[in-house]
Amino acid sequence: MGTEDESRDDGTSHHPSRQRLGDNARMNYAPTPPPAAPTAWDRYRPWRRPLEIGFWVLTYAIGGAANSITSLMDVRKAGLNFAAWEPPVWEMSSHLTALALVPALLWWTRRHPLHIDTWRRALPWHLLGSVLWSLLHVAGMVAMRKVAYAAQGTVYDFGDAPREIFYEYVKDVRSYAGLVLVIEGYRLLVRRLQGEASLLVAPDDAPPLEPLERPERFLVRKLGKEFLVAAGDVESLQASGNYVNLHVRGRDYPLRTTMATIEARLDPARFVRVHRSVIVNLDCIEEIEPLDTGDARIVMRDGRKLPCSRRYRDALRPAA
Repeated sequence: MGTEDESRDDGTSHHPSRQRLGDNARMNYAPTPPPAAPTAWDRYRPWRRPLEIGFWVLTYAIGGAANSITSLMDVRKAGLNFAAWEPPVWEMSSHLTALALVPALLWWTRRHPLHIDTWRRALPWHLLGSVLWSLLHVAGMVAMRKVAYAAQGTVYDFGDAPREIFYEYVKDVRSYAGLVLVIEGYRLLVRRLQGEASLLVAPDDAPPLEPLERPERFLVRKLGKEFLVAAGDVESLQASGNYVNLHVRGRDYPLRTTMATIEARLDPARFVRVHRSVIVNLDCIEEIEPLDTGDARIVMRDGRKLPCSRRYRDALRPAA
């Protein structure tokens, strides 16, 4: 850190290295390009989290209210002897339990994503997931109903457990399938908005444009358009489920691969693994902050902070 005594009145530093830095900056000066116009993803990103949460809350709130009304109407129409509060308790307990299970379902679908080319491998996991979803759903809603009935001075009777659990599963498996399709469809839309990246491949009737074992560019498909991103422009890479997000000038482009696969194809003189889920471009590192735990925090030139684990910290020193 500099002090006031180290600078002249005209703002010129006495420090020789800082002087050289200033000279180099003037020699290599180039006008800063105007900022790119915000894309649909740029406009959506600040609202993404509240809109996602709001979607699930509103979906189950509206569904619970609508089903409560129709159930109450069906009870009245059939002349069944149920109190007016019972159908709303049935429906809202079911919907509130399902809402509470949404974070677990989101995590499960990230672990076992359902794609066109992997659905056979993922299908058994989702069959298991549907069973777990149904069991947790039944357990949660029955517990809530017992509490509600006890508050009214009565007892909730679930009925014959094996038969009722099977009945609920028949309904829940359809709900589970619909939720998975909605989640995967939304994630596909998000990737299209972000710009989904892929490695360049050799054309069918011509030699490859570059060595396929170490790509110099990534092909990005975004909203029906394709453009190339230079590998050297990638500032960092972070694992996200079955994708690795390429961070380039404030934007993420998901690349469908694993960290081990992409690490083996990147230039080791420029890209270094600093965490099990993070690779950084050495040219984009501003500083490395040691932590008391033995880990470190990497500060990128754009201000982002990335983790650096003890396992990779020693390997980072000679590379940097």
